[in-house]
Amino acid sequence: MRIAQVSEKYGISPETLRYYEKIGLIPKVNKDQSGIRDYTERDCNWINYIKCMRGAGLSIDSLIRYTSLFKKGRTTISERKQILIEQRDEIEKKIKDMQIALDRLNMKIEGYEERMLAYEDKLRIEEEK
Repeated sequence: MRIAQVSEKYGISPETLRYYEKIGLIPKVNKDQSGIRDYTERDCNWINYIKCMRGAGLSIDSLIRYTSLFKKGRTTISERKQILIEQRDEIEKKIKDMQIALDRLNMKIEGYEERMLAYEDKLRIEEEK
């Protein structure tokens, strides 16, 4: 399968596919006699795997570490699981931070006329001095 077909099938740009190959997230893709990438089912399985892991929130750096450990075999299971736990913890922190931001924004919307406009008027008066 050509890169354009793979790109369309998985919703990943050709540039990203080349980047994933370059940094070792997916194995080197064989090229035909013209030098055009020819993706196999194995390559597509790797792409799907990486896409799934990215969709689960893993950073590129974490994925690089994870796939490196994966290639070393089953003796790295606990280390790989720890990477997933760390990524989960980071996402939970981001969710908490986003919830705080959402709560603040909702408070500003609910009290817009009373608090926000009054504060903005105060800022405007100070600017005019």
